[in-house]
Amino acid sequence: MNLLEKLKQLPNDAGVYQYFDKDGHLLYIGKAKVLKNRVKSYFKFTPKLLPADKLGPRIYKMISEVVSCEWIVVPNEHDALILENSLIKQLKPKYNILLRDDKTYPYIVIDYNEDFPRLEITRKIHKGKNIKYFGPYSTGAKDMLDSIYEIVPLVQKKSCVKGKTACLFHQIQKCLAPCENKISKEEYSKIVENALEYIYNKSKLITKLNERMIQYSNDFRFEEAMNLRDRIKTIEKSQIKSGIDLATNEDIDIFAISASNKKAVVVRMFLRDGKLASSSHDFLKVNNFDENFDFDYNEAYKRAIINYYNNEIPLLPKEVLIAIELEAVEIIELEDFLQTRFNKKIKILNPKKDKKKDIVQIAINNCEELLRIDSSKNQTTIYEELKELFGLQTLPYLIESYDNSHMMGQATVGAMVVWSEELNAFDKKAFRHYNLESKDEYSQMREMLIRRVENFEKNPAPDLWIIDGGETLLKLAYDIIQSVGMNLDIIAIAKEKVDAKAHRAKGAAKDIVHYRDKNKEFKNFKLSTSDKRLQFVQRQRDEAHRFVINFHKKQKRAEDKQISLLQIKGIGEAKIKKLLLYFGEFEKIKNASIEELQNVLNEKDAITLTNYFTTPKD
Repeated sequence: MNLLEKLKQLPNDAGVYQYFDKDGHLLYIGKAKVLKNRVKSYFKFTPKLLPADKLGPRIYKMISEVVSCEWIVVPNEHDALILENSLIKQLKPKYNILLRDDKTYPYIVIDYNEDFPRLEITRKIHKGKNIKYFGPYSTGAKDMLDSIYEIVPLVQKKSCVKGKTACLFHQIQKCLAPCENKISKEEYSKIVENALEYIYNKSKLITKLNERMIQYSNDFRFEEAMNLRDRIKTIEKSQIKSGIDLATNEDIDIFAISASNKKAVVVRMFLRDGKLASSSHDFLKVNNFDENFDFDYNEAYKRAIINYYNNEIPLLPKEVLIAIELEAVEIIELEDFLQTRFNKKIKILNPKKDKKKDIVQIAINNCEELLRIDSSKNQTTIYEELKELFGLQTLPYLIESYDNSHMMGQATVGAMVVWSEELNAFDKKAFRHYNLESKDEYSQMREMLIRRVENFEKNPAPDLWIIDGGETLLKLAYDIIQSVGMNLDIIAIAKEKVDAKAHRAKGAAKDIVHYRDKNKEFKNFKLSTSDKRLQFVQRQRDEAHRFVINFHKKQKRAEDKQISLLQIKGIGEAKIKKLLLYFGEFEKIKNASIEELQNVLNEKDAITLTNYFTTPKD
């Protein structure tokens, strides 16, 4: 069915639509209140099917590439908005604006329902009234809290209040022992107010920390002084000096976006009690964006707002200020999203005057400064070099690398390591281990990658996969990705074979990097061992290898211990290993029937093993 015939079948329902090119690549995902009206608005139908004249240059180019269209019908526009956002994060369409997956920022919280309340860090909403939140904090929350607890004698731990005897914290003068009634609730409340002053006024906290740092240095406690110095720097990063005070106690969130020189950035700023509390920023991923094409600010703002507020937000703003004037229908759509999401009316405004306009201008100035700093770097980054070398669709700012390991089918495991351009390092919190059931390396990699793809909804895909292997595993990875209809760049790195064995000479590791070019042809590079691009890819592979080997050793030690425990009369290590190869794990051997065990053992051994597991142990 050609595109024109497909468009004639569009329904009058709300839903999400997807555009594909001639090679089946996903170009764009959008949502609509009425699918028929929205999708047809991209085209003109006379004398033949062409992009509509009113489209901007970037979308005009995209529609010129469209050869097929699919859609998903949903009950209402709100559901369409949520589904659109989820699919964009999972499938990474070529022409959509892509944001890093927003996480809930940490807040500092105090529960006034407690007799002796204390400050804690949270990312969740606490049930009950008389709970106050401070934040969100993009950085420095833990350093602030640690500092306050060193300066102010708050209750250090919840368990302290429940105890009947003063603990070590009282002895070192960091707690006033309410557990022994050595301080009244009224006196303690004054201490709490003192602590809160350091949250409201970071400059006061920094001054106090500087005094302590100098004192530590004078006392030759240099390590403690250096730790305080680092803490002060972190807190200072979170401090925004705007000179603006709204003279109200309003909670307001601000979003500003600027684009130039093939890049775009979003800045978020958070006003709490009328004062700037913190800010954060992210560079946006915009494929096919250059100075000749328009930047879709409307889509960028919608993506930024939906992405951020689709998380749990402990402290909601009264208003969201944005730096452009969105169309009325888009404002209503976003406000309805927030109303449905939080059961609270939150206005979205583009202020035209007074201090709110000034604070939005500060956010815009921050955007422009970030773009200026980024453009001043001049030098080509390793990410740009990799994109150029392998013909990648996008800059690989987030990279996942995979490897697997086993020994004669025993302790079969896989591992994923993650490299973040934002950290300029491995994101070790994002590393993952996999216990695998498959028997050969091809099936093991397939099992691991399928499990990762199935988790894209919770943990969106990266920009690039690096596979430890050759062309066969590269083709496997592409088959898996194409089966779910998403865009993801993949390369594979394999050792050069010398006399049918991998060449592993130290300092001269002759690796071959396999990739797929823009024409979908599989090719490879034998790069010089001094090539920075090769060394970067090797670093990813080597970290995955290190991580999986360590996990394999741990799992094998555990299995060897179980093997020794299972060695009973007539059934030794060799038979146990055969069982492991067949069943994959000990639990399955333990629960297997005699008939199932006889696929590996003779009848006598099968009965012996079954009796061993079913007979109660003393």
